[in-house]
Amino acid sequence: MQDLSNTRQFLKGVLSENVTAGAMDWLVAQEERIGTSPGHMKLFLAFSQASRHFSKEVVRLSEERRLEALKIRSGFQLSTWTALQIARTFLILGVVSDRDDDWIPILDRLFESADMHEQEALYAALPLFPFPEKLVSRAAEGIRTNITSVFDAVALDNPYPSEYLDEAAWNQLLLKAIFMQRPLYRVAGADGRANLRLAKTLVDYVHERWSAGRNVIPELWRFLVPFVDVEILGLLEKVLEEGSPLERKAAALACSGAAHPGCPILLSKYPDLEEMIGRGEITWEGIGKAFDADR
Repeated sequence: MQDLSNTRQFLKGVLSENVTAGAMDWLVAQEERIGTSPGHMKLFLAFSQASRHFSKEVVRLSEERRLEALKIRSGFQLSTWTALQIARTFLILGVVSDRDDDWIPILDRLFESADMHEQEALYAALPLFPFPEKLVSRAAEGIRTNITSVFDAVALDNPYPSEYLDEAAWNQLLLKAIFMQRPLYRVAGADGRANLRLAKTLVDYVHERWSAGRNVIPELWRFLVPFVDVEILGLLEKVLEEGSPLERKAAALACSGAAHPGCPILLSKYPDLEEMIGRGEITWEGIGKAFDADR
């Protein structure tokens, strides 16, 4: 288990740099009440009432703070967290028990009564909670949501899914992110979870979309790189011949990373793209950001 005291101090420090002194006074007062009251009603009330004192605006984060977050927990990102999310996470971590049968019921109650913004805080904080292996079903539940912001809290900038979800749940997350056209470059650990079953599903998806006269999100090709065969090579060739400039960049980048012997031959037909890749001018993050900007 990570040092929760250190994590809470870090979160408190980030908050103090982003909110009013009045808001911090309220938080400290709630921390004291929760710690000295029997049961957990004070926590549940403070968790709900935090929205009166903290904003839903994303916090400003210095480079020093960003690096500090990564030291606390590998893959931990605060760059999209709001002050309200941080305050709620700070309160929850204050009642963590070293016994899962004490802690999990508290968390279950929070999840079961949470509104949309409370769910966002809870799901984003999954990588900070103890007993992470006990929370897999909660993460899978978050993937099934129809609320985009809640899905994003699970799927984006969150190292928990790639570390703890099984293959079926992971594939569901990535497929849903593709269907919803979410920024895939923000799915933490995605390259390491590429798998053949997912690749086959994505190939079928490409055929279905093209048969309906529709395009696919350019970042999709990233997850076919380790599994390029004759069929996938043919799909990449079609994109390079007929796709939009951004789609062609994605197909070229996929070719550049694949082991199939036909890939360098295909890529050599497009020296301009090959040169741009060699200079580092085409990246998956750049493709994802460009796709977001064009929508």
